[in-house]
Amino acid sequence: MNLKFTPEAIGDSIRIREFIEEKNPIAAQRIANELLIGVEKLKVFPEIGLMVDRAPQPELIRDLFIGRYTIRYLIGENEIVVLRMWHGKEIEKDL
Repeated sequence: MNLKFTPEAIGDSIRIREFIEEKNPIAAQRIANELLIGVEKLKVFPEIGLMVDRAPQPELIRDLFIGRYTIRYLIGENEIVVLRMWHGKEIEKDL
């Protein structure tokens, strides 16, 4: 499986890292690595995340939880597309 990121997911990743980096650069690097390792697992285990019930095709749109972070992704025929990323304290509708 190939792994792709939407522009929004890339922006989310940058936003998350910059927010943490202001107070703790070491933690920012650690969390960025944890998120990347978790996302990489989707290549082998694409259905590891929970289905998003309110999605039009819940079997294809899933949420992967890594610590307090949510990674929303789409399972394609030969690829995983990371749609968005956010911390649990963020309000999803604002993303």
